[in-house]
Amino acid sequence: MNLFCVGLSHHTANVQTRERFAGSAGAEHTLRTAGCAEALVLATCNRVEVYGASEKRVSTDEIAQSLLQSSEVGDGGHTSGLPFYRYEAEKCVQHLFRVASGLDSMVVGETEILGQTKKAYQSARASGAVGPCLHRLFQRAFRVAKQVRTRTEITRGSVSVGSVAVDLAQKIFGELGNCKVLVLGAGETSERTARALISRGVNDLRVSNRSNDRGQELAQRVGGQAVQFDKWPQQCREIDILITSTSSETPLLTPTNLEPMLANRVDRPLFIIDIAVPRDVDPAVNEMEGVYLYDIDALRSVAEQSLAVRRQQIASAEAIIAEHVADFLEKVSSELNRVSRITGHPPVADSSLHASQL
Repeated sequence: MNLFCVGLSHHTANVQTRERFAGSAGAEHTLRTAGCAEALVLATCNRVEVYGASEKRVSTDEIAQSLLQSSEVGDGGHTSGLPFYRYEAEKCVQHLFRVASGLDSMVVGETEILGQTKKAYQSARASGAVGPCLHRLFQRAFRVAKQVRTRTEITRGSVSVGSVAVDLAQKIFGELGNCKVLVLGAGETSERTARALISRGVNDLRVSNRSNDRGQELAQRVGGQAVQFDKWPQQCREIDILITSTSSETPLLTPTNLEPMLANRVDRPLFIIDIAVPRDVDPAVNEMEGVYLYDIDALRSVAEQSLAVRRQQIASAEAIIAEHVADFLEKVSSELNRVSRITGHPPVADSSLHASQL
């Protein structure tokens, strides 16, 4: 059984490329049709990755085509030339452990990725796409991530995309106490963002979500004001900052629907931070006078500044991961030797390939 990971992330692809695959979560059925005996898709705002196990090698292009076919925003176009990376066997194990631990994230040390990885695992397992190979691998990854978080201080500083977005807002405005802020969306990222805003002194926080009940619940939890979803565009007449993170498949804010809202904003710039993938805001909005748009890729420099606080912890986290990779491969090797004694078939000679024989 060949164990591998194929993906693209903020390291290799810009947001425009990543959003082509944003709807590919749940593509396990298509991947299994392409030849994967087991498959799991991890799709977040910063990455889309396939973890698979197969009897025969499934090419990177076949994986990419399967993702495009499953993506609701995918255009079914060519995948040649796209910056996909591929890790096999031991390298795949190491990569997943680093991803789950937050070491491969744009915001190094962020904790959201562990929850996203667990959800991807649970979804794939419920669909029957996860078998013994990926089950064992991901269970170990969760253990590694927990150990990295408890034995190091890798989570110090701004450790979520939402908190980095708030860092950016604070760099622009200084004190946020007098700013009117609208958070569009009520998911986990939006809640973290809203809480970060409150902790930085925002007194006028508004929340809007397609499901008004969820929007009201979030507003109550953070002490903000709920805004009905069909009314949120009008808020652009008043607010100073819009932070948006929804699961919309198409842009919610365009020059056409924003322009009427700017008529009364004389000498009052509107700052928009779009942390959704696919993006909630048409990039053309940034060309409008008095509007300043930042997408998730623009947060990278802010995230890199906050990394300095945690840089010394990375070596400790990498050491924990290396220890677990070696132990994981050793246990696989022992299991293969045990099976060989029972079946009479010789074990695999090259220990570096043991992970691929799960």
